[in-house]
Amino acid sequence: MSIQPGAGLGLKSPHYEEALECVADGLWFEVHAENYMMAGGPRLAWLEAIRSRHPLSLHGVSLSLAADAPPDVTHLKKLAELIQRTEPMLVSEHLAWSAWGDHYYPDLLPVPRTQAALVRIADNIARTQDALGRRIAIENPTHYLRMETHAWSETDFLSELTRRTGCGLLLDVNNVFISAHNLQFDAAAYLDCLPGEAIMEIHLAGHSRDADPQLDLLIDSHDAAVAAPVWALYRRLIERIGPRPTLIERDDHLPSFAELLQEQNQAQHILVQHAASQVAA
Repeated sequence: MSIQPGAGLGLKSPHYEEALECVADGLWFEVHAENYMMAGGPRLAWLEAIRSRHPLSLHGVSLSLAADAPPDVTHLKKLAELIQRTEPMLVSEHLAWSAWGDHYYPDLLPVPRTQAALVRIADNIARTQDALGRRIAIENPTHYLRMETHAWSETDFLSELTRRTGCGLLLDVNNVFISAHNLQFDAAAYLDCLPGEAIMEIHLAGHSRDADPQLDLLIDSHDAAVAAPVWALYRRLIERIGPRPTLIERDDHLPSFAELLQEQNQAQHILVQHAASQVAA
C-alpha cells in the first residue's frame, strides 16, 4: 500500500464499532504492534476488520533498538507475521531501550548519543529492516533531564541513522515541544534541522504539567487534547516539508470517538489546506 498523507487516530477498543464505520476524509488507524502479535482471537479479528476498511500503521514500543544487544529474533518473527497479515502502510519504533539481559522495563529509556551508540543502533535498525523486509521509521524521544554524555545533537544523530540505514523518521511534534520546554531549547529550530524527505509520519498528542511546580516539567501524558503551541509547530512543519501521515494520539482520559475526530479533522484540514496552496501557487 502506498503511504497516504491523511490524518489518523490511535485505535482504542472502546471505539472499534465507530472506527469500523467511520468514513472521515484521510482517516487511518495506528496500533501498538505488541497488542496484536498473536495467532488469533477477538482482538486480532477486530483489527483485521478495521484493516479491511482503513489504512493501518503498526507502532512498536518494545523492540529496544538502543539496547546493547540485537533485537529479539522471536519478537521480530511475530512482528513480521503481523505485518504479513495486516499489510500496514507504515511500521515504526522508538529511539530508546527497554531491555537488559533477561529483564524488560516497561519504559522507553534514553540513550547517550555517542559514536558507539550510533554504530550499535544503526546495526539494530538494519537487522530489524532485514528481518521485516521493509523500511521502518524511528521516533524521537521525550526528554526530562539533560544528559552530559552526548557526543551528537539529537537532530544530527537521527539524520545520521537515516543516512546509514535508509530508515525514516516518525517525528513526534509533542515530544519536541515537551523536550524543548524541559531542556530549554528552541523547538522550531530543532524541527528545521531534520531532513524533511526522511519524515514518514508525524505524531501529535496532548501533555500535562508535573504536579510539583518547583520542577517546571511537562509530561508526555497523552491524556489531553493537542495544545495550541504544538498545533502551531505542526502547521509550520507541514509548510516546510509538505503533507505527511499524521496521527492524533490519546492513551489516557480517553474521550468520545467524536471528540477525537474533531482533532483528526483539524489535522486533515491543515494537510489539505497546504496541498491546495501548492496547486494554486
